[in-house]
Amino acid sequence: MKKKSFSLLVIFFLVCLQALELCLSLTQDGLSLLSLKSAVDQPSDGSVFSDWNEGDPTPCQWSGISCMNISGFAEPRVVGIAIAGKNLHGYIPSELGSLIYLRRLNLHTNNFYGSIPEQIFNATSLHSLFLYSNNLSGTLPPSICNLRRIQNIDLSNNSLSGTISKEFKNCNQLQRLILARNKFSGEIPKGIWSGMEDLLQLDLSANDFSGSIPEDIGELKSLSGTLNLSYNHLSGKLPKSLGNLPVMVSFDLRHNNLSGEIPQTGSFANQGPTAFLGNPQLCGFPLQKPCRNSAQKSPGSSNSGKGSDNGSKKGLSPGLIILISLADAAAVAFIGLVVVYIYWKKKDNSNGCSCTGKRKFGDNEKAQLCACPCINGFGNEDSEMEEPEKTERGRGEGDLVAIDKGFTFELDELLRASAYVLGKSGLGIVYKVVLGNGIPVAVRRLGEGGEQRYKEFVAEVQAIGRIKHPNIVKLRAYYWAPDEKLLISDFITNGNLGYALRGRSGQPSTSLSWSTRLRIAKGTARGLAYLHECSPRKFVHGDIKPSNILLDNEFQPLISDFGLNRLINITGNNPSSGGFIGGALPYLKSVQTEKTNNYRAPEARVPGNRPTQKWDVYSFGVVLLELLTGKSPELSPTTSTSIEIPDLVRWVRKGFEEENPLSDMVDHVLLEEVHAKKEVIAVFHVALACTEADPEVRPRMKTVSENLERIGT
Repeated sequence: MKKKSFSLLVIFFLVCLQALELCLSLTQDGLSLLSLKSAVDQPSDGSVFSDWNEGDPTPCQWSGISCMNISGFAEPRVVGIAIAGKNLHGYIPSELGSLIYLRRLNLHTNNFYGSIPEQIFNATSLHSLFLYSNNLSGTLPPSICNLRRIQNIDLSNNSLSGTISKEFKNCNQLQRLILARNKFSGEIPKGIWSGMEDLLQLDLSANDFSGSIPEDIGELKSLSGTLNLSYNHLSGKLPKSLGNLPVMVSFDLRHNNLSGEIPQTGSFANQGPTAFLGNPQLCGFPLQKPCRNSAQKSPGSSNSGKGSDNGSKKGLSPGLIILISLADAAAVAFIGLVVVYIYWKKKDNSNGCSCTGKRKFGDNEKAQLCACPCINGFGNEDSEMEEPEKTERGRGEGDLVAIDKGFTFELDELLRASAYVLGKSGLGIVYKVVLGNGIPVAVRRLGEGGEQRYKEFVAEVQAIGRIKHPNIVKLRAYYWAPDEKLLISDFITNGNLGYALRGRSGQPSTSLSWSTRLRIAKGTARGLAYLHECSPRKFVHGDIKPSNILLDNEFQPLISDFGLNRLINITGNNPSSGGFIGGALPYLKSVQTEKTNNYRAPEARVPGNRPTQKWDVYSFGVVLLELLTGKSPELSPTTSTSIEIPDLVRWVRKGFEEENPLSDMVDHVLLEEVHAKKEVIAVFHVALACTEADPEVRPRMKTVSENLERIGT
C-alpha cells in the first residue's frame, strides 16, 4: 500500500513539474494564442499550427505571429495575428483579448463561426480588424469603438445582423469601415459621420438598411474611392450634402428605393448613370429619365399680380401664334436650302477622286481637294475618312487607304521598304517598316479571311482611326484585300513599358525614376479615360498590360492595340500564319509568344463574359502595382527573396493589411527617392481601388485619372 502511494506521489510530482516547466517556458502571450489553436478544428495535416509548440519560450517564431520589443518588457510582445485564407473552421476565442499589445487581427477568408466576442476588445492596442469572408453571426458589439486606436474594420461577407450603434461616433480614428454583404438592418445612424475626419472608405452595401441617407455623410471630407450604399432598402431623396464629398469619390447607390431629382451640384456632376440604377423613382441627369414639373406655369403667370386682367392669364393671342408659326416655317425652309446647297457642292467636289492607292494625283486632281481620303491625303477637313460604300469599288484588287490626310505613301513603296519583325501575338505579327522618306511605321498583319465582311471591317477600322489623343497610338492607314489585311500606325521609338521595367533580357531596369513612372501612370490613365468616356464607341481595350503601353523618347506613354480583338474576329483567321503580302517582309528577328496574361480581371477569366470597361480598370491597377513594386505578375519568384508571389495583387494587399514596411513592397530603385514616399503610398491606394475583386466597386477610369493627376502636383 505504501509502495502504491509513493508511486502516485511521484507521478503527481512529475505532472506538476512538467506543468511548472511549461508555465515557466512559454510567455503569457503564447498561452493566450494557444486558445486559438484549441478553438479551431485541426485540419488532417495539421500544417497551419504545426510550429505552435507549447514548449517554445516565445510564440514570436510561430507562423502567422508578429512580435515587437516593447519598452519595459524583457521579452517581445505579440502585435499581429495573420492567419488568413487557411480554411480554418472554429470560433474566435475571447482569450485573445488578453493580448493587450495586439494591433492587427487578420483571420479573413476562413470558416470561423459564432459571434465576435466582446472581450476581444480588451486588446486596447487593436487598430486593424480583418474578419471578412467568414461565417460570423450575431451583432456588432458597440464596445468596438472603445478602442481609441481602431482604424480599419472589415467584417464584410459574413452573417452579422442588428443595427449600427450610435456609439460609432466614438470611432473618430476610423479610416475604413466595410460591412458589406451582411444582414445589418435599421436606419444608417445620423450624427456619427461628421467626426470621422480620416475615413477613406465606407461600404455598407448588400445589407437590409432602410430609411434615408444621413445628411452628415456629406461631411466625410477624406473619403476616396467609392461610397457604396447599394443593394439596400434606402428611401427618400438624395441629400444635396453628398455633393460636398471630394470630387474623386464615386457613388454606388444602385438598387434602393430612392426618389426625386438627382442634384446637379458638386460631386453629383461627376457621376455616371450606373451610380443610380435600380431606383425607379429617381430622375434627372445622368439618368435618361426627365423629371416632371409638378406645376406648369403660363409665360406671364410669374409677373401677374392683383391688378392683372383676365387676358394675361389666357396665354398667347391668336395673332402672335400665327406670327410664330410663319417664322418657324421660314426657318425650316432656309435650313432646307442650306442642306441642298451643301449636298450638291460636295457631289461636285467628289468627281474624279480615286481612292485605290494605285496612282498619284495630277495637279488638277490636287486642286479639287477631294472629299474622300485618298492615299496622297488630299481631303476635306470635315470628311477625313472614307465611307465603306465608297471604297467597295476597289475591293477586288486591294485598297491602301490613308485615314490620316497628312500621311502619304504608295503601296509599291510599302512593298519595297526594309522591315523586320517587332513581335508576334494572338493579335498578329507586327513589323517595323522604314519608308522611302526614312520615316518608320508599324505594320500589323491581321490575317487572310473576312472577305464577306468587308464593310464591317472598314467601319471598325474607321472607328479606330477617329481616336485622336496624345496618349494613344494613331492609326494612319489600312490595307484591305481578300487575302491580306494590314494596319499601318505610328512607330513609337522607345519600346514598351515591359522592356523599360525589366529590360529586354527580363532583368529589372534601373532607368525608371519615380517621376518617370508617375508620368507613365498619369498618361496611360488619361488615354484609357479618353477611350472609355470620350471616344465615339466608348471603347473597351480589353488587353491592358505593359507590352501594350509604348513609350516615346521622353517616356510619354501611348496605348496601342485597342480594338484589335474585334478586327481579328472579323478576319476569322490566324494572323500569325503565312507571310506578309507574298513574303515581302522577312523575319529578321526571333519571335516570342506572350506568356499567360496575369493582368486580366477575375471576371475576365470566365469563358463567355463580354469585355467591360471595369476589366481595363483592373488591368491598369495591376500595371500600377508593377510600376510601384518592380515585380511582374507573370513572374512567380521575387528578385530579392525566394518567396513566391502567386498573385501580385494578393501579395500587396497582404502587405498593407499586415502593415509591412514600405521598403518590403516598393521597388528598391525608388527607395533612394525619399521625397516620393507620400506619392508612392497614394498611388498604392489608387492601384488597390482599381484591383478590387468586385467590378462594381472599382472606380471609373475618369476618377482614376483625376486621382493620379492630383498626386505630385
